[in-house]
Amino acid sequence: MKDIFHTVKSLIRTEKGSNILPFNKYLFWVARDANKIEIRGAVEELYKVKVASVNTLLVHGKKKRVRYREGKTPDWKKAIVTLREGHKIDVT
Repeated sequence: MKDIFHTVKSLIRTEKGSNILPFNKYLFWVARDANKIEIRGAVEELYKVKVASVNTLLVHGKKKRVRYREGKTPDWKKAIVTLREGHKIDVT
C-alpha cells in the first residue's frame, strides 16, 4: 500500500461537501493513481473511522487563457467516502 498522505491529499470543504454531510458522506481530494481500496484504507487509518463505501470520479481541468495563450488547469481525482453508522469526521 502506498503512503496514506500521498493517497488522501485533503478533505474538500465546498458547498456540495457541506450538503452531503447529513448523509454521513465526505469529499476528499485524492491521488489520481489511487484506487478505491487504497482510499478506504487511508481514510480509515487517518481518521480512525470505518468506511462503508467509496465512490471516485475524475475531475477534468478547465481551459484557461492568459493573455494570448491558452492553457489548462490540471485534472484531479475526487472521492466521496460514506462512513458507517456511528462514525463521523470532525470537520471544524
